[in-house]
Amino acid sequence: MRSKISPQDVLNALKAVRDPDLGRDIVTMGFVKDLEVGDSRVSFTLQLTTPACPVRDQLVAQARAAVAALGVAKVDVRLATQVPTRAAGHALIPQVKNTVAVASGKGGVGKSTVAANLAVALQRTGAKVGLMDTDVYGPSVPMLMGGTEAPHVVEGKIAPPVEYGVKIMSMAYFLPKDEAVIWRGPMLHKTIQQFLGDVRWGELDYLLMDLPPGTGDIQLSLSQTIPLTGAVIVSTPQDLALTVASKAITMFQKLNVPILGIIENMSYYLCPQCGHREEIFGHGGAREAANKLGFAFLGEIPLDPSIRVQSDGGKPVALDDATIYGKAFQEVAGALAAQISIASYHVPQDIRIE
Repeated sequence: MRSKISPQDVLNALKAVRDPDLGRDIVTMGFVKDLEVGDSRVSFTLQLTTPACPVRDQLVAQARAAVAALGVAKVDVRLATQVPTRAAGHALIPQVKNTVAVASGKGGVGKSTVAANLAVALQRTGAKVGLMDTDVYGPSVPMLMGGTEAPHVVEGKIAPPVEYGVKIMSMAYFLPKDEAVIWRGPMLHKTIQQFLGDVRWGELDYLLMDLPPGTGDIQLSLSQTIPLTGAVIVSTPQDLALTVASKAITMFQKLNVPILGIIENMSYYLCPQCGHREEIFGHGGAREAANKLGFAFLGEIPLDPSIRVQSDGGKPVALDDATIYGKAFQEVAGALAAQISIASYHVPQDIRIE
């Protein structure tokens, strides 16, 4: 081992390691913490921007190799996370770091199922996650999440039920099963404010909000009530869905809400017996649209009967990492978390429109 390696030598070596999403080296970004340099050992903490970091293992391997190249016999890399804050401090949700609207231009594209599984996928990485069902006219989150617990009041505020580690809130908890909601804008706005300010969300890294399809009062109220980290657009590959989805994108742009990316749901069908892949609604339309519009493509979710069966049974498919659809949701969750980090650090990207 080379004698007298200094902390600065280590930091200089680590500057060669760049976060591919943020486009900067881990030293400049301040990710290297608690650096200790001994005679034959170097240890430090690598503090990432999200527990769902899709390149976590890559960064650790590169950091270890960069320091080992100095002649260090043993390199200990500890992992930690500090999720960047884009929404915290707002009076209604003071401890929520990021707020993400999950939207679609039309119904029937599986938006609520995507929102529920994204919440579970993020939680499984170690993030603190909440899921707010703002689709007042057709609330489905409790069913998708296997809602067995009811909300209750603690010190004047509603304690949200927790399912699979995710805090959830929905109008479905407060309405008779078959009762229809026929409300105008002021009532919808009041409900949004109550779901935010009257619920004990506590400290959250991500609060995902399942919006109704289209461009209506709830979308407007939500955007005007709290600062949104950004919006995720869910679409199927078919031209009609993508054409309508572009209207939702335009709405968020007019409201100055960043578009974090587009997800292609029902992207393809994989036969469980023979493995044949059938692109029922076409394929790649959302990716092409994302590239054309200058937004991130967050990933594709396959069409599979298990998703319907487990959703009806209140068991999100994202709970099982071994399946193709479970892996798909994990990958999309990682891509979403990366885009939130990019937005938080104001990193210029070719895939973003400022």
